[in-house]
Amino acid sequence: MQTNPQTDAVAETALVERAVRRAKRRIVPFLILMYLLSYLDRANIGFAKQAYQASTGVSDTAFAFGAGIFFIAYALFEVPSNLMLHKVGARKWLSRIMVTWGLISALMACARSDTLFAWIRFFLGAAEAGLFPGAVLYLTYWFPARSRGQIMGIFYFGSPLALMLGGPLSGYLLERDGLFGLHGWQLMFLVEGGLAAMVGVWSFFYLCDRPAEARWLPRDEAQALGRVLAAEEQEKILHGKTSFRAALSDPRLLHFAVLYFCIQIAGYGVAFYLPTQVSALLHVKVGLHVGLVSAIPWACAIVAGACYPGFAVRSGHRKFFATLSALAITAGLVVSAHTAPVVAITALCFVTMGIMTVQPIFWTFPAAYLGGAAAAGGFAVINAIGNLGGFFAPNVKNAVEASFHSPAAGLYAIAASGVAAAVLICATRVNAREAHEAGADAAVRAGS
Repeated sequence: MQTNPQTDAVAETALVERAVRRAKRRIVPFLILMYLLSYLDRANIGFAKQAYQASTGVSDTAFAFGAGIFFIAYALFEVPSNLMLHKVGARKWLSRIMVTWGLISALMACARSDTLFAWIRFFLGAAEAGLFPGAVLYLTYWFPARSRGQIMGIFYFGSPLALMLGGPLSGYLLERDGLFGLHGWQLMFLVEGGLAAMVGVWSFFYLCDRPAEARWLPRDEAQALGRVLAAEEQEKILHGKTSFRAALSDPRLLHFAVLYFCIQIAGYGVAFYLPTQVSALLHVKVGLHVGLVSAIPWACAIVAGACYPGFAVRSGHRKFFATLSALAITAGLVVSAHTAPVVAITALCFVTMGIMTVQPIFWTFPAAYLGGAAAAGGFAVINAIGNLGGFFAPNVKNAVEASFHSPAAGLYAIAASGVAAAVLICATRVNAREAHEAGADAAVRAGS
């Protein structure tokens, strides 16, 4: 009996699209929750800053060092963590990451000295290392290239949601000073660390490593999706990098890492100090009021993230729109330094929208180029070097402000990273194969 190749191809495409829709509904919201808690864990130190230092006497210099050393540990353990995830499976390793970091984060309630603060932050970074690149790698196990850009854009909702919802939560907990005989900042770390640990236990039972293992995915859909993903891995063997050693020797990996480093300087510079900046603009202490106002820029970022990266991919001009996002970060920070509160907060909305939109567009570049062990190790290298921006941002901002005796100078230092990112985006090479994948992704988005 003869078969019609065209009919078979249409049927195969329909199976893959159904499988992607099921995976999107089941996996992506859970990964967003994990990323939300991860980002909240990094940003809550900014909300705790005033109350924590007043209670413990930790100096500004020690606080900046402790806030930043998290990222040194994160960078040191990033690559081995992601390679281990690739070896033992995402379900076990992502669960391990969340449980250990949640428990260590809760120990921040005991950090009453400069030294203890720095050590706990270091071990927290080591425990959390690998979560973000592991999640990015996990998405490549489930979603074909043509839908991956859209999925990355949705996944990035975790960071603004953390800062939009986590801001009021952190502010509320900070104001519960004296509850159970604890300071508000102690309650904040205990509650938010406990949430991360509980979700980590849940992830062990909820996630599965590959489509073939998913009981909730019909067998024909799982097989069709597996064939598409296997074909893409074969394509990367021919045109990209699948060996970690080969990826390390490729200058494009360093280019991606330095670019992401510049983006992260801006991202963490804003995440760490936005509550303090809003507090100064409104002339009130950091609490629920500041948390609610700080949520406004991140709400705007979610709206931009829902639309802008998809439009950038559909247009076929990802580099152009990513450059605009990077420059929006710079312009917004500069404007916010010397204007009235309403104008400054509006400018900060453009800053957060730039941060939220440039990152998912960025990740479409290395995801189209790296596969297999190269993706596991390469994503980790990019994220490890990039997240050193989290160490660089608070320490440089603090040093520049001290040198020039002006908070505006610190904002200018962070803003410069947006210009550097824009220049590096313009220098990013996009080959014909990547352009084809972007076009296929755009077609699926237009039809979904």
